[in-house]
Amino acid sequence: MGVVPKPENAKVRMNGPDLISSPQCRFGLACLIVSLLTITTSTGAANLAALESTRPFSFAVIAKKTMPVVVNISTSSQRSARSGSNDPIDDFFNRFFGETIPRESNQRSLGSGILISKDGEILTNYHVVRSADTIKVKLADQTEYEARLVGKDDRTDIALIKIRKSGGNLPFAKLGISSQLDVGDWVMAIGNPFGLEHTVTAGIVSAKGRVIGAGPYDNFIQTDASINPGNSGGPLINAVGEVVGVNSAIFSQSGGNVGIGFAIPIDLAKKVVEQLRKNGRVVRGWLGVRAQDVTVAMASSLGLTRNPGEMAVVTEVAENSPAAEAGVKTGDIIVEFNGKAVPKSHDFPAVIADTPPGQKVTLRIVRDKKEQTVAIKVGELADESDPNQQLEARDPELGLRVQRITPEAVRRLGLS
Repeated sequence: MGVVPKPENAKVRMNGPDLISSPQCRFGLACLIVSLLTITTSTGAANLAALESTRPFSFAVIAKKTMPVVVNISTSSQRSARSGSNDPIDDFFNRFFGETIPRESNQRSLGSGILISKDGEILTNYHVVRSADTIKVKLADQTEYEARLVGKDDRTDIALIKIRKSGGNLPFAKLGISSQLDVGDWVMAIGNPFGLEHTVTAGIVSAKGRVIGAGPYDNFIQTDASINPGNSGGPLINAVGEVVGVNSAIFSQSGGNVGIGFAIPIDLAKKVVEQLRKNGRVVRGWLGVRAQDVTVAMASSLGLTRNPGEMAVVTEVAENSPAAEAGVKTGDIIVEFNGKAVPKSHDFPAVIADTPPGQKVTLRIVRDKKEQTVAIKVGELADESDPNQQLEARDPELGLRVQRITPEAVRRLGLS
């Protein structure tokens, strides 16, 4: 077999520079780079497109769709000036002329509301209509109606009012699911800040589950959408035009917006409204105990092997309460509620509140390092004005609240 002579300038080394110097290799490498760039660009474009699909180019369509369901609420009330008031003018006349005839003052307030039915039911904050003698509602088309209070719940600051003569053909909001919100989602607020009707602002969900000390069931949505006095009772709306919250409060040292606003989750509002519509008030379950979370150190000192975050220590039991009648004692460690892990102490009140009065529940407790099960018939949480449950009404709930462990509990649990 003949040998093909090797050209004089031919190279046989298989190294990078020599391959790149080949025209065929340079063409192939260029194609590979173009392909990689194409793939990277396509992936980036797909991600960008996905991001853009969740961000509205403009809120105009959503605003036009939802503005008709947002109302302006104005209230007025007559209050008599009483002796001993802090009014300096009253003090002056009383000092020099004796007791004068009580003067009546006309107090007014402004807020917002959300139409939730075609026959004129309106969801708003209770503080917007509290103590109102007359309630007037103005719709987006400037039509005005008188409204009446159907029911209120001071513990969640929710009220349901209804237009007296609506005609039964009003627009109403689509209520979403607030539990599906994520931090970073776009939201829009509509209301009447400082009396400026149907003002639209937008922002994002800044946080969820905020506890701000407003009540026993705090679970607020935090947003940086501008909320100001007059926005109370108005809707927080998601990117598809659904109401996901009721704007209620702001954090501010000046009284104006600083980008920290709070809305009641619509999931909670819907449950409250359902009871207000049916009963005019909210019926909640009640156990009659106070509890706090179990710390790692506490669990270790008691020899508990369960996750401390899924236990609670009883710090006080109300007299004549369902818990007391069932034999629950201060210092008991609750490890299960109805066969499930114990919720965080802040969430426990809502869990008990949602339990119908009369229903039996079981508590798995640890006492003197021994586990036992206690059956309790849930009672009904009384109104805040009920003197028999004044302590429970003043504290969050239905029987449970977070507090520092007492010296008595320290001695009972053997903690140092």
